Amino acid sequence: MNTYETAVERYFAAWNAPDAESRAKAVATAWTKDGSYTDPLAQVAGHGELTAAIGAAREQFPGCEFRQIGAVDGHHDIARFSWELVVVADGSSPAAGFDVITLAEDGRIASVKGFLDRVPGA
Repeated sequence: MNTYETAVERYFAAWNAPDAESRAKAVATAWTKDGSYTDPLAQVAGHGELTAAIGAAREQFPGCEFRQIGAVDGHHDIARFSWELVVVADGSSPAAGFDVITLAEDGRIASVKGFLDRVPGA
């Protein structure tokens, strides 16, 4: 597994962490202390805000998990990948998009720029 794949694996571990404590640990593993996340619906920075934003998304979509679609594509300190939000019970996918991450020297995420391709109700 290369640096990009490892970073993305940690990213999904944070988004899919089942509770606040494991989510906070996963965020600290995946992101730098001042790491950020920006998409059309959110703009947050720092472990506390990241953990809260992920927790809010999990509350909005109970019984769902985020899954990677396809391979991670990366060069230099950036990578991109696609994802979908999947209802575990039936496999349906109410949301999908792609993210571009910038990595710090230690391989953790410094920033995420997210794009939403499909959202519920759209």
